Amino acid sequence: MNIDFKKYGFPDGKRYNSFVGYFKRRYGERLQKIVLDAGFTCPNRDGKVGRGGCTYCDNAAFHPSYSTSGKSLHQQLDEGIEFHKVRYRTTEHYLAYFQSFSNTYAPLDRLRELYEEALSHPSVVGLVIGTRPDCVDEEKLDYLSDLAQGRVLSGWTRTLVGEPERNAPIIIVEYGVESCYDQTLQRINRGHDFETARRAIEMTAKRGLDVGVHFILGLPGETRQMMLDSCSLINALPIRSVKFHQLQIVKGTRMEQEYSECPEDFERFALDEYLDFFVDMLERLRPTLSIERFVGEVPPRFVNETPWGLIRNVELIRLLEQRLESRQTWQGRLYIKEGM
Repeated sequence: MNIDFKKYGFPDGKRYNSFVGYFKRRYGERLQKIVLDAGFTCPNRDGKVGRGGCTYCDNAAFHPSYSTSGKSLHQQLDEGIEFHKVRYRTTEHYLAYFQSFSNTYAPLDRLRELYEEALSHPSVVGLVIGTRPDCVDEEKLDYLSDLAQGRVLSGWTRTLVGEPERNAPIIIVEYGVESCYDQTLQRINRGHDFETARRAIEMTAKRGLDVGVHFILGLPGETRQMMLDSCSLINALPIRSVKFHQLQIVKGTRMEQEYSECPEDFERFALDEYLDFFVDMLERLRPTLSIERFVGEVPPRFVNETPWGLIRNVELIRLLEQRLESRQTWQGRLYIKEGM
């Protein structure tokens, strides 16, 4: 089958729209994220909307060792750059990734201080701000829009391959949505519904900001068909990128207890099953949507079992690409055919 996948905007040799490829096309080079812990919490932890956090969450399982709130942001950035240079030796510019907990859950003055401190690092060209859809408002989004349009940091400049005179930082807002189904969100103690996520995403995109979202595949009570059906809802969101992670049962979480009591409520995937299932999802996702991740990696010490072994993300990507080729399919094949 001879199909020119470049017409869909896919990178060379790809049958799907990779987020790394999007960065290279737009900015002329690879941009690596450096994970930061700025000491935030979440409203479903401190009692504003709930206690205990999401039932699946142990935040220590999801960020690297250099990222701890006891260090200054510049120290975390310096150590993160050294950490990533081992693998990405030619990378010159970085995005400060405010990942741990809800990184807009503070007064605007505090957010300004933290964001602008990170942007003062000479190797940082932008921010990725991970947060919850119930932790933004018009004032915070207006500030981020002003930041992205160069109306905040006078004299701030960076030189990228594709944009030699960038006078404003790259700003990406990444929302943890996790599921399109309200019954699931309630069950995992998320503290917001899907409509809250939709409103926050629309408010953000309306200001010209890039929006990414995060979903977990395999949450309790969701069937494989429900997950596939959610593609139409995801396609309708004004987002640029999406992350998918398979559910991993982290030790010590409330979800570990729930899984031990009701394992039949969970869709668990063997590796081959997950690859085929995710290809099914890719076929239904619009081709303009950049896929940032399709799997998650939790260090083995945080889980009771590693059913896929210790396979790394780069190998999983290779297996996904092989599966797409062997099935002679691509991202958006059914989206185009059915006009979803």
